[in-house]
Amino acid sequence: MALFASPPKSLCILRLSAIGDVCHAIAVVQAIQKHWPQTEITWITGKIEAQLIGDLPGIKVIVFDKKTGFSGMKTVWSSLKGQRFDALLHMQAALRASILSVGIKAKYKIGFSRNRSREGQWLFTNKHLPNTDAYHVLDNFAEFAKYLGVPFDAPEWNIPLSEKDISFAKQYTGDKPTLVISPAASKDERNWLTERYAQLADYACDKGMQVILCGSPAPREIELGKAIEKLCQHPVENLTGKTDLKQLTALLGQANVVLAPDTGPAHLATTQGTPVIGLYAHSNPKRTGPYNSLDYVASVYNQHAEQQHGKPADELPWGTRVKGSDIMKDIDLDGVKSTLDMLVP
Repeated sequence: MALFASPPKSLCILRLSAIGDVCHAIAVVQAIQKHWPQTEITWITGKIEAQLIGDLPGIKVIVFDKKTGFSGMKTVWSSLKGQRFDALLHMQAALRASILSVGIKAKYKIGFSRNRSREGQWLFTNKHLPNTDAYHVLDNFAEFAKYLGVPFDAPEWNIPLSEKDISFAKQYTGDKPTLVISPAASKDERNWLTERYAQLADYACDKGMQVILCGSPAPREIELGKAIEKLCQHPVENLTGKTDLKQLTALLGQANVVLAPDTGPAHLATTQGTPVIGLYAHSNPKRTGPYNSLDYVASVYNQHAEQQHGKPADELPWGTRVKGSDIMKDIDLDGVKSTLDMLVP
């Protein structure tokens, strides 16, 4: 039975990070808005993530900067003073988010199912999603909508982009087929080999494509972009650290294909309908891969998961990761080239 028989007056969304997970959450929140257009929605999110959702239609965004710690939490609580939501959708299992949830007043505080919860989230919630067989993170988020009484079939996204952002992207993509490479995952060991990024870039250029590198202003990402560019035999456009989040989203939307490991831009590209060639070894792409491009993923997760854990990947607990600083090298360059040829003949 659905939690609400009629539209609630107000909902609070608690999802602070990361970019990919926020992209998943956007689809769920916008499904709720479509079904209940009069419901007031407040979203508490991180500082960087607010760049993406700050102007989503019909959503009040409150920013929590994790660097501010407990004082930042008190600021959030103060901004919500006197407000009581019909429900809090506690969509982040991290302990920091659970502590932040303590000061948010809501009749129902809804957390993940027991078989998907962690870090004691169930201690901070009074309602829990039913145990689920849903595998992908986005499908697990969708369980929140269904629990409330909102139907959810396939994800849809409406992320406003200004004409300025789109013009910024078009000045680099032009008329040629474009491959955007977002090479940096959250940890360096989850990146593909630098020389293989360069080799694939050259292969794309030989096909008549243009290649754009992108990434955040983090020093390690800047250095990776420079290293790839240096190894390329053909010129590439290196925009690493030169875009804000909305410009990056527009750029990914103008691309024909995006190549990325397990990183936020893979999911940003998905929100824009751009196919993604995902590169996976440490985590199961069935759980965290680009949602609409799972058929294009190059993955060595299954073989390493079975080697390390002694069981087929399908028999391992949800969220099982593979360890190793050099396993991304097992992703074959020729296989990725073949996928690119399929997407851009």
